[in-house]
Amino acid sequence: MEFFCYHRDRPGSGALRDALIEQHWSYMDGFERQLIARGPTLTPDGETATGSVHVVDLADPAAARAFAFEEPNYQAGVYRDVLVRRWQNRLGRTMWEFPGGRTGDRRFLVLGLGAGSPVDEDPPPPVDELIAYGPLLSDDGRAWLGTAALVRASGEDAARGLLTGERYAAVEVHHFEFGGRR
Repeated sequence: MEFFCYHRDRPGSGALRDALIEQHWSYMDGFERQLIARGPTLTPDGETATGSVHVVDLADPAAARAFAFEEPNYQAGVYRDVLVRRWQNRLGRTMWEFPGGRTGDRRFLVLGLGAGSPVDEDPPPPVDELIAYGPLLSDDGRAWLGTAALVRASGEDAARGLLTGERYAAVEVHHFEFGGRR
């Protein structure tokens, strides 16, 4: 089962985050084969982390919660809150297989929080601009709760346009960069 985890930083926790970077990476190294995507969200200038995205394939919802809440930054108080949702990898690849490569700017997390019937279940074209894409689901996989995507786009408005905005309770767009040691 695939899960989307988004840890949002607590304001003023940057120094603590920096101090824990090696512990964070070492923790993630233990999940290297299960990770589909990972990386920080950033302020628009790219200078300050605002959160961490991890898309991971784990046995069940309990394992996903353990993954999210045993993470060293969470344990130390870097994060304000955590979103953990079942997710489906509609691209069938990891971010390391993204045709656009691992470096570059103009990459975004687009998070649509659902309201009502499912929408945007299939990846929109051009899929070569999508790093990761899939629906957010309830633990049992039956209820659609939204959509999470990592995308290369010309700007925040273009990234937001990836989703049918009026069909969501809220759509968030965050600057994103590839994370990890790879």
